[in-house]
Amino acid sequence: MRAFHRTAFAFAFALTAQTALAADTVAVDTARGVVEVPNQPETVAVFDIAALDTINALGISVAGTPQRLYVDYLENATSNAEPVGSLFEPDFEAINALSPDLIIAGGRSSRQVDALNELAPAIDMTIWGDGLLDQAKARFLAYGKIFGKEAEAQGLADKLDAKVSEIQGQTANAGNALIVLTNGSKVSVYGKESRFGWLHTELGWAPAIEDVKASTHGEAISFEFIRETNPDWLIVVDRAAAIGQDAALAAETLNNKLVAETTAWKSGQVIYLDAAKVYIAAGGYQSTMDTLDALSSALQKTN
Repeated sequence: MRAFHRTAFAFAFALTAQTALAADTVAVDTARGVVEVPNQPETVAVFDIAALDTINALGISVAGTPQRLYVDYLENATSNAEPVGSLFEPDFEAINALSPDLIIAGGRSSRQVDALNELAPAIDMTIWGDGLLDQAKARFLAYGKIFGKEAEAQGLADKLDAKVSEIQGQTANAGNALIVLTNGSKVSVYGKESRFGWLHTELGWAPAIEDVKASTHGEAISFEFIRETNPDWLIVVDRAAAIGQDAALAAETLNNKLVAETTAWKSGQVIYLDAAKVYIAAGGYQSTMDTLDALSSALQKTN
């Protein structure tokens, strides 16, 4: 009889331990599949700016961030966080001293996930490629699950859906658009399969040209190319401005006789997006909503 009681007690203890362990972690979707992470971690280091953007929108404070964020709207929100490296290179000593419960990496820091995982649970939350907005919503919900903010995260996803639906109505009859990135005096074009392709594929904005090579840094073009393509709209991203380089601004680079012959230029249909938001923090809730608001505002002025 005593042996039976001991066995029953051991079973109950094991079951309780398993239940406690399950409560201590949650399973979330990441760029590398479903991963178990700490439930409602208190000390968090974040290297991905899109992740930091969304986590901030959920009202969550973080303990460690890159020393340079490149986006000014997050500066106050992270003023009390410890610097733990750069977007590309973590400061492993600083991270070790911080002793985080969870490390969130992605994008430019994604290659460091395995090394970071040696110090604390680390996840790759990269947003890249097709379906940027769908990926962004998946990240909203994942952060909501991790931090016990599921209702708030669903609210962010719903607001994004509503804004996208609004813009799809605007782009339906807006004509075509050409997405260009300037880097000083250099200009590249981006198509449907690029990092900015969601502007076409998810917002329903017809591309001015179909056969653009898929490339991380776009396809280099000339001003003659822009004139010959003759887009109804020019959507411009200034890389130099995004990363704080002292180079010619996009408006200066594009202000020439060839570009001036396009329908977009003549009609005043040139949209200069906030480069840091669309280039550095792409997929973050605040950056994405601000970008969509800028596009919607420009479209309204011509309707």
